[in-house]
Amino acid sequence: MSKSNDIKMLTPHFSKWEMKRSGIAIRHNIANEPNAEQWKNLYNLCFNILEPLRLRFGAITITSGFRCKQLNDLVHGAINSQHCCGEAADIYIGSAEKATKYFDFIRQHTDFDQLIAEPAGRRIAEARWIHVSFTTRRPNRHQIITK
Repeated sequence: MSKSNDIKMLTPHFSKWEMKRSGIAIRHNIANEPNAEQWKNLYNLCFNILEPLRLRFGAITITSGFRCKQLNDLVHGAINSQHCCGEAADIYIGSAEKATKYFDFIRQHTDFDQLIAEPAGRRIAEARWIHVSFTTRRPNRHQIITK
């Protein structure tokens, strides 16, 4: 792996670009750039949650990773969203079967903070995406939110 790749990748399968990418930020000319602490948190999220998921199921699509406050406000994110700390990601799921497999794997094999079938209040099989978070600020809560 070249030095330039080392700079571009957080972990073997997750790039800095995909963890900060936002079409809404681009359309609204918002600089969605994590600081050093937020990059560290994104690394921990990728290493502890997303890499194990990817190694088990192959490529996964992150629809939302880091969000600066301005972007989070624009998308009506929670005021205390872990996305703003670099501690959360939303994972696209294309089927009820995939939703159940991802959800169960994360729940059984990772030290997550929150695991939410989204939009909130959905059954796992009805979810359009999964929100997952990981923190080092305190012990992870293993909080599951679903219908």
